[in-house]
Amino acid sequence: MDLVSKLESILFVAGKAINIKKLKKVLDCSEDKIEEAIDIITMKYNNSESGIKIITGTEGVAMVSNPKYSDLVKIFIKNEANGELTKAQLETITIIAYLGPITRPEIEEIRGVNCAVIIRNLMIRGLILEEETLEKIVPVYSLSHDALAGLGINSVSELENYKELSQHEYIDSKLKDE
Repeated sequence: MDLVSKLESILFVAGKAINIKKLKKVLDCSEDKIEEAIDIITMKYNNSESGIKIITGTEGVAMVSNPKYSDLVKIFIKNEANGELTKAQLETITIIAYLGPITRPEIEEIRGVNCAVIIRNLMIRGLILEEETLEKIVPVYSLSHDALAGLGINSVSELENYKELSQHEYIDSKLKDE
């Protein structure tokens, strides 16, 4: 995989700005090469036909939705954030509850589908938290205090069959195969 493709993949899963120093460390190349790759993907996405934009600022570089469609995105997010949790949202929050802190790529490996919108909706509802770690370039997700309170528990370890399910051999093997 070339540097441009690697950078696109990282920006897609990160869902927020990543600074050049962190990219340099993860991609194991010079800042100049990273800046060249940023220029290439910026030219690729920053046009009137694209629903995605690449932005660069003091926090780093990020892949975002095109501001031209912000009203549509707001309507979509509002509709997704109201009402009962969907089956996909319940599956995702269960994975986060039993295996968190866990990254989005790990969740997607278990579920077999993209979970970006589901995770965003769970965050909007205040059910999960996003945290950065030093060990991983992408954020990890865990249950929020509101989610724990809604379940009537103080800790995820109080969930039914927590010990058994949080250390399930199939899940461990699935995540190690990444």
